[in-house]
Amino acid sequence: MSAVQANQATSDNFPRVLCASGRSAEIPESADVYGWLVGSWELEVLHYAGIDVSSQNIKGEAHFNWVLEGRAIQDVWIMPRSSDRKPDGIHKNNMYGTTLRVWDPTIQAWRIRWIDPVSGYEESQTGRKVGNEIVQVGARSDGTATRWRFTEITPHSFHWIGEVLEPDGKTWKLIGEFRASRIRQP
Repeated sequence: MSAVQANQATSDNFPRVLCASGRSAEIPESADVYGWLVGSWELEVLHYAGIDVSSQNIKGEAHFNWVLEGRAIQDVWIMPRSSDRKPDGIHKNNMYGTTLRVWDPTIQAWRIRWIDPVSGYEESQTGRKVGNEIVQVGARSDGTATRWRFTEITPHSFHWIGEVLEPDGKTWKLIGEFRASRIRQP
């Protein structure tokens, strides 16, 4: 097999070895707070980078799937949506990143890592179900506390809110907000 053929075989196998058909039995059903997200979603972008962009009618998309033998949920968030992206697109209001959420039984929570190569932004958080919401808390590399929440959750929609803790240590400032509508289930 040539190097080109070997590379093609690896490329063809990658989705198969990454993606999983469902949750691993190692994750208790009661701890499966992200599995309902599997599928594709259209995003209405309301706030981004701390700015109200609701009047700009920016649309995005998000895709979620079980990965790593069902031990994690991975997503891709894209803004503007794929059909509206241009090769020479500016970096303002531009996102194409991924989140990996891995169940950690030692802390009974999900360890989360977000990476957006467009902006160079990375974040680590811990996620849990809190009442009717999913709450992820962490900190930016500069130490600023962050909170990301999935609220108003239904099988076909959710409201995502991203916040940073102000220097007063009490006030949460809105920096990101999306309304999501399901466009495809697995």
